[in-house]
This record gives sequence, structure tokens and C-alpha cells, in this order.
Amino acid sequence: MIKSLNVLIVEDDDVAAESITRSLKKVAPDISLVYAEHGKTAIEILENRHPSRTLKAPYLVLLDLNMPVMNGFEFLEYVREDPVLQDSVVFILTTSNDDNDRSRAYDNNVAGYMVKSSVGPQFAKLAMLMDAYRNAVEPNR
Repeated sequence: MIKSLNVLIVEDDDVAAESITRSLKKVAPDISLVYAEHGKTAIEILENRHPSRTLKAPYLVLLDLNMPVMNGFEFLEYVREDPVLQDSVVFILTTSNDDNDRSRAYDNNVAGYMVKSSVGPQFAKLAMLMDAYRNAVEPNR
């Protein structure tokens, strides 16, 4: 079960964000999820400048690529250039199965790249990945 992990969901599609939320909450009802509708809001949250949303460490980011205002690549470039945020763990969760997008994401040191249509019904594979990640980084309980 996922425990003591905070997830920032950066997703402009409310339906996808809700599906991700439901999937992760099934695996870990007490997981802390914070939602950002685009990259600019996500940066405000990560820099503790958002008026109402906060994110505690340890955290990871689930990032969509195709969003208005600030897309996923612009967000990644900003984060990787910021000395405080550069080590943020980011997983891409997108509709794009384009090899160029995948290469560009990995060039920005993402921890993983998942295509939404491939993660299974109700994002079941995503929940399993988050659980495996938590188990890999959490000290022995």
C-alpha cells in the first residue's frame, strides 16, 4: 500500500484527473493528492506560492504534456533549470505515443513515460507503478 507519498497531478482534463485520483485512492486511501490544471499552477504549488494548495515532501509529479498556459515540456524545462526543484521525480502520463515526445521527456530526466491508453482500465497499472515506486524509495517499515 502506498504510504507517506504525496502526488502532484498536473492534468488539464478533469475526467482524467478524477480517474487518476480514484485509481490511486483505491490502492492507498490516505495518499495525499494535489491537483494542478497546468504547469504554471504546478510550479506555484512546488514553490509554495499557491494561495490554497500545498505539497509536502516526499512527492512525485504525474505530468500531462498537452496542456494550456504552460505545457508539460515547458514545466519540465523550468523544473530542471531550478536548483531547488531540479531533483523532483516526474512521471509523464499523456495521450502522446510519439517517439519524439518520449525522447524529449527522457532528455529532461523523467522517471517514466506512460501513455494513458496503455495504463489499463481506471489507470490500474499507474496505481501499481506508484506502489512499486513507494516501496523502492521508502525505508524499511
